Amino acid sequence: MITTGGSALRSLARALPGPDADPVLMFVEGAAGEGKSHLLQELADLQGPADRRGPADLRGVPDLARLWWRCGTEGGPPEEDEHRREPTLWLVDDVHRADEDELRRLRRVLEGLERGSAAVVTYRPEELPVPGLPLGSPPMTYPNRPAVLRSRLAPWDEERVHRAAAEALGERGGCTAEAVTRIHERTGGVPRVVADLLAMVRGQWPAFTGTAAEVDAAGVPPRLAELVLSRTHALSPEHRPVVWAAAVLDGPVGREELIAVSGLGAATGNSALLRALESAALAEPAEGRYGFAVPLAASAVRATVPGPVRQDLHRRTASVLSRRHPVDWAAVAEHHRAAGDGPRWLRAVEKAAGSAEASGRHQQAITLLERTLATPDIPPQARARLAPLLARNAVTGLRSDQTVDVLAQIVQDAALPPAVRGELRLDLGLMLCNQMGRFPEGWRVLEIAAAELRDVRSALAARAMAALVLPYHPGVSLDVHQGWLIKAVAAADDSGDEAMRTAVLANHVGLAMSWADPEAWDLVAKLPVKSTDPACARQAARGLCNAADSAVWLGFYGRVDDLLTQGRELSARTGAPYTEHSALGTLLLQAWWTGQWLGLAERCEEFITATADMPLIASDAYLVRGLLAVAQGDWGEAKSWLFQRGTFGTENLPVPLGAAAAGALIRLALARQEVTVAAEQARSAWKVVAEKGVWPWAAELAPWAVEALVRAGDSGTAHTMVRNFAQGLGRGDAPAARAALVWSRAVLTETDAPARERRSGLLEAAKLYGEAAAAYAELPRPYSQALATEGAARCVLAADTEGAPAPAPETEGEAADTAVSPAPVSDDPATLTALTDLESCAQLFTDLGAVWDAARARALLRTRQPARKGRPPGRPSHADQLSPREEEVAQLAVSGLTNREIAATLHLSPRTVEQHIAGAMRKTGALSRRDLGRGRP
Repeated sequence: MITTGGSALRSLARALPGPDADPVLMFVEGAAGEGKSHLLQELADLQGPADRRGPADLRGVPDLARLWWRCGTEGGPPEEDEHRREPTLWLVDDVHRADEDELRRLRRVLEGLERGSAAVVTYRPEELPVPGLPLGSPPMTYPNRPAVLRSRLAPWDEERVHRAAAEALGERGGCTAEAVTRIHERTGGVPRVVADLLAMVRGQWPAFTGTAAEVDAAGVPPRLAELVLSRTHALSPEHRPVVWAAAVLDGPVGREELIAVSGLGAATGNSALLRALESAALAEPAEGRYGFAVPLAASAVRATVPGPVRQDLHRRTASVLSRRHPVDWAAVAEHHRAAGDGPRWLRAVEKAAGSAEASGRHQQAITLLERTLATPDIPPQARARLAPLLARNAVTGLRSDQTVDVLAQIVQDAALPPAVRGELRLDLGLMLCNQMGRFPEGWRVLEIAAAELRDVRSALAARAMAALVLPYHPGVSLDVHQGWLIKAVAAADDSGDEAMRTAVLANHVGLAMSWADPEAWDLVAKLPVKSTDPACARQAARGLCNAADSAVWLGFYGRVDDLLTQGRELSARTGAPYTEHSALGTLLLQAWWTGQWLGLAERCEEFITATADMPLIASDAYLVRGLLAVAQGDWGEAKSWLFQRGTFGTENLPVPLGAAAAGALIRLALARQEVTVAAEQARSAWKVVAEKGVWPWAAELAPWAVEALVRAGDSGTAHTMVRNFAQGLGRGDAPAARAALVWSRAVLTETDAPARERRSGLLEAAKLYGEAAAAYAELPRPYSQALATEGAARCVLAADTEGAPAPAPETEGEAADTAVSPAPVSDDPATLTALTDLESCAQLFTDLGAVWDAARARALLRTRQPARKGRPPGRPSHADQLSPREEEVAQLAVSGLTNREIAATLHLSPRTVEQHIAGAMRKTGALSRRDLGRGRP
């Protein structure tokens, strides 16, 4: 029976005999460190029937006398104890250490076990003098007919290793899934080795973060090293090379490969392997496969092999591994390097990187090539072959800062052929723009690459020019990108390379879709999505994902899913992780605008964590997370998310993302009555969009920028903004921008009407807001629809009271549940409709989770709703329950709004907000504003 430590204890405890039952003899075998002695100690510590502590299935074990016998020591039991007549539990540890005399004494005790007695005998099977016979030869005789049981301890599984790691390191102290898996792999799950390695890892604090590399760097526990080295040294010198060979191979292998690497002949090699197995220097982890019982032991042995011998072992290992199918060229390369064979090492590296690239394992290729190219004195010819491989994989794969540094150094090498230098510069420029977000630098590098490649490699020149076609980054106007498109198309046609033609087409799609070119969708249809050429298919996938991203910004939400489904499938099939990750960011934007907010904050944070080393590709997630925080009233967190949490310079954000983030920041400043700040932000952000000239990207900025400028007294600039926005859109098909243009006109009309025309201006603004709401409903964009509907209702209600005395503001002496005295309710149908619409959008805000917006809409609604019929005069009593207003105030306080911000949102005075918070804290027992969200303790 194979058991783990816990199940073995239960099995042994259940097998103990009753007072008059036949005796029981239990053999427990386990390799060194698997917990045999610990198991005996636990068994010794079990209490009798009167004890009611511990697990239910271990209570009430027979009340036996315990007697320890540790073999191989001078502390065996006294002579008279060998003939005890009372029921006894003998705990016999490490019987493999017993000499012949001790074995004779022990056999006498075990053969004479009385009724009601038991013995548990532990041993290491690999160290028994006679394999399979714990008590030696001849076999035992059992005159009292005891029940004889055998149990074998098993190593820990990964879950048990995780529990041990959590206890040693703490769940947050580097106990990551990666670290646990590595610890389990390297220790083989042997409990003693796991505990020793965890102690060494814990010694690395606070530097240890839970990576596999850090686990490897911890080294070999001394106890394990002493055991394996003593067993190796016990072999004769002529037999040790077989153990050294296993250490260099570092994994279970067949007999022929092991002997070939050892350099011993077949006969000597077989003898050496047998001796190594007999001495437990090596084990047979799987049938016909030989290596170390604990993989980590290989490192200890390898470190003791003399250098020249070790190099020969690595050379023979490389030869053996090269004959396998398929060949692991990365492993072959590492053994050639360790053998000191530079040319073979570099050729194997090239094969390994090419194989990884072909199978889509770009990150593996990048890591290998970076490490290789960073090695001093690489011959120029090898550098010229390997550097383009690195660049190609880095562009298709994910970001690596080190790759950029390596390529930046290599392109300065005057010995490089011009074509190679131009190719490297192209890929460096692509990485700087697409993955690092260093756009100005990347643009200059791409321009140089296009010039360098024009006369030597026209296909790559077309690729460089195509990269200059995409308009997403600030600083270059639309007409410049269109000029590069003309050059790129001509260069691609001249090259005759279909993959390059597709690359140019993919970027043409991105450019045309961005500014709502009427021909954009026809270009999408031309993408060769069914191409059997992986290079063409990869570019087609990029074109589809570019189109999907632009479709989200334009407002074609119904088309996004199909584009992304096809684009992601093609990306996965052709090995383009960068494109795949970009598509995931587009999905987050789609979910935000279409109102699919449930779990969206968590999805954003997970994506940001998964792309932690690529902040630019995570920009979509940062934006959406920030927009959610604004709507939820979590304004402190909102600014942090919108500024990318400091991971990336927001001035280098793609223009649409930068404009949307600026719109949210302007809205925050306006809500906080920071009008001057809002106006400055509006001017700065608008300048970026206007210089780019891709006017659909102004959609998320325009309404808030217009409001900021009018409120700051700069209505002239606001009018110019709206006029330029309209002219820039022209006749382009951009539904979201069209709706935003109407919304911007509504804001301008609402805030800039002359006093004498105030009522008519408000009604005209309400009409425009209604048109914008209808346009957003058609897209659909529920949150924008609700904001526009709220604007329409606000204008109608303001027009209805225009000329009437303004409601008296609340004073500090008024009832705490009263904000302002509600204005008389008009019988005008438009006013009644506005109230109904306001109730509907308040509910929509609530359903979405837009806490701040819902509170604001309800506060406006209360200014026009009379007290409910039947309500007694005076302040309503809510006893120890929160009143509706207290709940509202508490919710906003938990979100992080200040008293002044809550007061502005709910049309209350700061003093009243303070009273509501105090009341809510008293009723819930909260100790702070943040604790209000946890309810009554």
